[in-house]
Amino acid sequence: MKSQASPRLYKDIAARLIREIQSGNFPVGARLPAERDLAVKYDVSRPVIREAIIALEVRGLVDVRVGSGAYVRSATEQDQVGAGDVSAIELTEARLLVESEVAALAAAQISDEELRELEILVGQIEEENEAPGGKEEADTAFHLAVARATRNSALVETVERLWELRSTSREAALLHEKARHANIKPVVDEHTAILRALQERDPAAARAAMRAHLLKVLDSLLFATEQRAVDEARRNMQAKRERYAQLTA
Repeated sequence: MKSQASPRLYKDIAARLIREIQSGNFPVGARLPAERDLAVKYDVSRPVIREAIIALEVRGLVDVRVGSGAYVRSATEQDQVGAGDVSAIELTEARLLVESEVAALAAAQISDEELRELEILVGQIEEENEAPGGKEEADTAFHLAVARATRNSALVETVERLWELRSTSREAALLHEKARHANIKPVVDEHTAILRALQERDPAAARAAMRAHLLKVLDSLLFATEQRAVDEARRNMQAKRERYAQLTA
């Protein structure tokens, strides 16, 4: 099985799954094979399969049921995915490359006032994590503030565009939504580490802290849907135990 996938491999797998659906190999109402079986069949990793299924989900071809699997909803695409759509994994990889270097440059340019702004935003990230609703406004503001500290308008525009894609790309937005449902939130300690590196005006440390943070984000996204399935299975098992206890009481 391939351990490393090309950035567009999941789209190739999605296209192959679509052909199988449209040819009747996976008829409407049928459950798609499990991720692990599809990974073996197509000789790719499970994260690639996961991204491919998300691509089918945003096209209206499958319905993903937590703890059960992906079921064919239609053989006709309900909505074509636009050229601006990217997956959450692709987007986070791009952020890792760009924002790590942005943090390094910001460390050499940042002002005391900007550092105070970041310190306030870290506190707001913690407040948003504790509040219902899943808002991530302070997280967005933190990363954009780091970009502005570079004094480079091209980098600011690039980071703004990457964050815009989180909500405008349907594939990216869907996986981020799944992550929120799995209770994955911005980690305060990781943002604090970035802030401390910037306070020390240490470009290497700032680069490393941002990279470590975004690698954790990448890991969280890869396993967001899997964690939801695990949690749902645990809830179902607990419900069965409670029903059984009532029958034997």
